[in-house]
Parts: sequence; structure tokens; C-alpha cells
Amino acid sequence: MILRILYFLYFWLLVAPLFLVATILTALTTIVGCMLGGERIFSFYPGMLWSKIACYLTLCPVRIKGKEHLKKNQSYVFVSNHQSAYDIFLIYGFIGVPIKWMMKKGLGKIPLVGAACRAAGFIFVDNSSSVSARRSIAEAKSKLKNGASLVVFPEGSRTHTGKMGRFRKGAFQLAIDQHLPLVPITLNGPYKVMASNSFRIFPHLMEMVIHPPVVADAAKFTDLKDLQQFANEVRTVVASALWEEFI
Repeated sequence: MILRILYFLYFWLLVAPLFLVATILTALTTIVGCMLGGERIFSFYPGMLWSKIACYLTLCPVRIKGKEHLKKNQSYVFVSNHQSAYDIFLIYGFIGVPIKWMMKKGLGKIPLVGAACRAAGFIFVDNSSSVSARRSIAEAKSKLKNGASLVVFPEGSRTHTGKMGRFRKGAFQLAIDQHLPLVPITLNGPYKVMASNSFRIFPHLMEMVIHPPVVADAAKFTDLKDLQQFANEVRTVVASALWEEFI
């Protein structure tokens, strides 16, 4: 109980103000840097540093496995389970390769952060209609070049229980259409740090497991059932490295 009180004071007196300043500086750096033509650098590195700061300030140790599976200057489609808002900090801060995010349209309304995401070339997903969804996929395809990769949470939203949900097909179709390796990622621990139905933060170990890339043969996917089967198989890979409490 005493430790929780001390952490509460530490968070609101030190972490929250520092993180707010870091967020503002990161957003402004990203916007200005990308406007000046440095999108390749400024769409990734300021956010990477910001994410590491978030993890370190909140005293969350990080463990990474499987980075040796990734090659420099190779574009990937990363698909991950979605436990918490801290998933973003864990992936962005420690994946080690330039990435762009596929995120909900509503996040673009966050002051400064939304503008920084647009400047960085992130894709806002609008699922209000099939036409809007297809437009989002088309935009994502245009971003996957020059070694840039895309991160997608195929569950569509954060888990409310810590357990992993069903994977949707969009990211898998994108990887097949673009002939890109698809990399499954397993995240453990972010749910313990900050659950989706809470704003409380508790220090906890977070782990990211990067699995070997999967290269899909487009000729094998003749209908949507085949595509969903592929999504299910990748979900099984992600589940294979989950901590027991999240299975």
C-alpha cells in the first residue's frame, strides 16, 4: 500500500509533467521535421525516443526477443495482439525499424498528436463504410516503400480481459497484395501496466516477442475463407508466446 502511494505521488508530481512536455516536443519535432522533407527520419525517431521515455519514466522494464528476425531496409507488415495503450510505446520504442501506424480515425483529433501523426504519414482507418475502409487500405499500400513498415492490430481494438480476440483479414490481404513478409508480434505485460478500462498505471515487466516473418503465396488465397484461415494461423503463432494468464 505504501509503495502504491509513493508511486502515485511520483507519477503525478514527476512523470505526468515530464511526459506532457516530451509529448509536445515530440509532436512539434515530428511536424516540423516532416514538413521540411525529413519524413523518413522524423516520422520514426522522435516517436521512438518518446516511447522509450514513457516506458522508463513509468518504471516499466522491457524485454525484447526475436529482433534478429528483422532485416534493415526491408518493408514488413507487423501484426500484433492489442493489450493496452502501452502496446504503442513497446513497439514504437523497441522494434528497431522504421514503422508507420494504422490507427483509428478518432485518434487524429487529439491536439498536436493527431497533426504529428498526419505529418508522419500514418494511416487513419475509417470503418464507417466499405468505401472508406478500402480507401484506408489503398493509402496504406502507398506508404509501404523504401524500407518503411506498417503496424496493424488485427483485433481492431484493445482487449478488455487480457485475452486475445479474433483477427480481422485486412492486414493479411495487404501483405499478400504487396508481396511483403508478415511478421507476427506477441505482446505480454502492457495489460498489467494499463488496462483498457482504466487510466491507472502500474509498473510491470513488458515483453515483445518478434516471430520469424511469414511469406504468403498469393496464389493460395482464392477466396475469403482462405484469407481468414491465414489470419487464424498467424493468430496461433502470436498466441504461442503469450503468458499463461493471457491465453
